[in-house]
Amino acid sequence: MPNGAQILIEGLVGAGVRACFANPGTSEMHFVAALEDASALRPVLCLFEGVATGAADGYGRMTGRPACTLLHLGPGLAGGLANLHNARRAATPLVNVVGDHALRHKRLDAPLESDIEALAGTVSGWTRRTYHAAELAGDVAEAVAAATGPPGRIATLVVPADVSWSDAGDPPAATPPRPARRGLVSVDAVTGAADALRSGESAAVLLGGEAVRGAGLAAAARIAAATGAELLCETFPARAERGAGRPVVERLAYLPAAARRRLAGVRHLVLAGATSPVAFFAYPGQDGDLLPEGCRVHTLAAGAEDVTAALAGLAEVLGPGSPVPEEAARPALPSGDLTAETAAAVIGALLPEGAVVVDEANTSGLWLPGATAGAPPHDWLTLTGGAMGQGLPLAVGAAVACPERPVLALVGDGASMYTVQALWTQAREGLDVTTVVFDNRSYAILNLELGAVGAVAEGARARRLLDLSGPSLDFVALARGMGVPAERADTAEEFAALLKRGLAEPGPFLIDCVVPSLV
Repeated sequence: MPNGAQILIEGLVGAGVRACFANPGTSEMHFVAALEDASALRPVLCLFEGVATGAADGYGRMTGRPACTLLHLGPGLAGGLANLHNARRAATPLVNVVGDHALRHKRLDAPLESDIEALAGTVSGWTRRTYHAAELAGDVAEAVAAATGPPGRIATLVVPADVSWSDAGDPPAATPPRPARRGLVSVDAVTGAADALRSGESAAVLLGGEAVRGAGLAAAARIAAATGAELLCETFPARAERGAGRPVVERLAYLPAAARRRLAGVRHLVLAGATSPVAFFAYPGQDGDLLPEGCRVHTLAAGAEDVTAALAGLAEVLGPGSPVPEEAARPALPSGDLTAETAAAVIGALLPEGAVVVDEANTSGLWLPGATAGAPPHDWLTLTGGAMGQGLPLAVGAAVACPERPVLALVGDGASMYTVQALWTQAREGLDVTTVVFDNRSYAILNLELGAVGAVAEGARARRLLDLSGPSLDFVALARGMGVPAERADTAEEFAALLKRGLAEPGPFLIDCVVPSLV
């Protein structure tokens, strides 16, 4: 007779879940034991919960299907919240399985007792606690359905330890939940967008979600060609298809001043899977709304609405257009000093076709979009929610999801230290991930923000909080200590040679890319 843990795993596998990123504890031991006979569910051990949740995010972005996490009680879930926040902003389908104390033990207020549902509610679109093993089959089915319903979201299932170890008896057959349907876009939304784009006034289409890949992107390119509208995409898309032969789309800049300059003069902004652009933070004397005065916003599709169908319908209404694809072009390999700019040129010159690029380069990534625009077709994954430490785990999940594709993780030195444990998982699983750490020995983005908010910190005491030297981090030693081969690059030639090596050899490889800070 199966116990609750076995039913839980059978339910996940039956619903199509194929990867479990785990950091388990005592309450989850029956789940761990049941994995022995679950060959269809790949267990991946992560040494920190933030790695597990970030990896599940990367897997979901690349497959469109949920992975599950296995987390230990409330503190374990709390450890993964930052990357669950990013996954929520990316609309990634993801199922959290969180073990809890046995029901009879909760009344004792043991040291690890906490309000798991309250923590889960900050990032989850669906949360449930199972009280009987016989209910697990139905609860698992509903959790996966909730995660995969449009738009993708996080479902958290809390499973007490005694529910995992108890026999289920004869559990009722789980009735598969009816799949959620994408909302239909109204005719008024399509005609309103068409009228705006035909107005003769300056117009732009801001793309997000599925609109920056596949059929949605192709339809958007037809719209731009038919009307002359500019194609922009949100600053941090979950997954964007780009490169030679694909439609030309410009990402909206992170810095408010640059974004405002780009949007200046736009009289009509059509939103397709994106929200109206706002600044990440408030700044003294500035409005957080980035739209120019007098700009009218037209929402074509948002939330659970089918943005791909909406764009296709709008393209039909507007008539034929001949998009001009991105031309194939690569920078020449630079020589001499290694800087953020020359490093971007090396990446653009060597990026292989079909690569999955995970971008958490922050300030050092300033030149990356331009240097890689004409590279062979590839996917670009970004820091959707702004919570640092996403890059390395996201690369783990992408590599598990797409073992046939090279994964290139571009991360800042400060950001990488939030979840550096992901390197160990790369080594254990033999994942084909080449990691580039932009090593400028600084929280450069915070030095930039220090001036942007008008704070005065001219002395060494305050600046010390933004400095990563004294001692400097040794990324080669850190990587090798976790089983990942690593080398240091101090010149553009050295970086090019190491990047060629990392992309050519199977398995993980890390390059400590030493560059000066831009700030």
